[in-house]
Amino acid sequence: MIPSAFARVTVEREGAAGEAWLAELPGIVEDLLVRWDLRQDGDWLHGQVGVVVPVAGDKVVKVSFPHPGNVHEPDAFEAWGGRGAVKLYERDDARYAMLLERVYPETLAGAGSATIAGELLRQLTIPAPDGLPRMSDQADSWHDDLLKDAAELDHPLPEFVVEQALAVVDELCRAQPETMVHGDFHARNILRANRQPWLAVDPKGYVGDPAFDAAIFLRTRAYNLFLDERLTGAELLRHLQVELHEFAEASGVDGERIRRWTQLIAVQASFWGRRHGFGRARGGTELDRVVRLIDEVAIAWS
Repeated sequence: MIPSAFARVTVEREGAAGEAWLAELPGIVEDLLVRWDLRQDGDWLHGQVGVVVPVAGDKVVKVSFPHPGNVHEPDAFEAWGGRGAVKLYERDDARYAMLLERVYPETLAGAGSATIAGELLRQLTIPAPDGLPRMSDQADSWHDDLLKDAAELDHPLPEFVVEQALAVVDELCRAQPETMVHGDFHARNILRANRQPWLAVDPKGYVGDPAFDAAIFLRTRAYNLFLDERLTGAELLRHLQVELHEFAEASGVDGERIRRWTQLIAVQASFWGRRHGFGRARGGTELDRVVRLIDEVAIAWS
């Protein structure tokens, strides 16, 4: 029942712990189906870190690998109560499992996506409930990593570009609004639905700045544009500027804050790519081209 691609990636990422969890997973799902009185009515699906089992009543059982990054997903869904995100019906925190509203596998992409995503973020921007981790707690590690990468890596970013990224950490990251943010708000985590045209899935659940979510959305849009070899750097920047304006207008989030968060994320991505590569650009000329375009964004938006 476990999709082979999901099993392979889980073992590659988690090693022996992943193998042990996969061995228990069919029993976990079966127990949840019995306990919540559910009937499976479709094949298992999967994302990066969990499986999704369709059940009768337009719902799904989601079981994620037990990782700290997945702890607060049900807290976020519970706080939203279906406002802009899928509804949460049941939760089993010990097993990292939830019973959720079913959505379609179609993700948000194409023309108008920034406006749609911005309207959705406006719904998701609510006061943060107690108990969520704060994004501001990452400020020191982000600051130190930027200095370390800038010193160790061979890169063309001017000193003022790194200084601007450090300024974002100091001025925007260390003190953030008391709002709940999705934490991984990109087009693949916005799915077609029935109750609303689009709903968010897979939140991390942080206390932080909604402009960070906006910047994450633009980062993913930019990466998809990077893979289009026909686009020049200047054309890419024009696309991103238009989408930033559309997102800001639809979401009500300040466009200048979005730009500054995006600049920080671009510098971080530039360094990350040089150290690790990216999912669809691990090395060679493709990685070189993607990193060069990221550098252009980091410089132009500084």
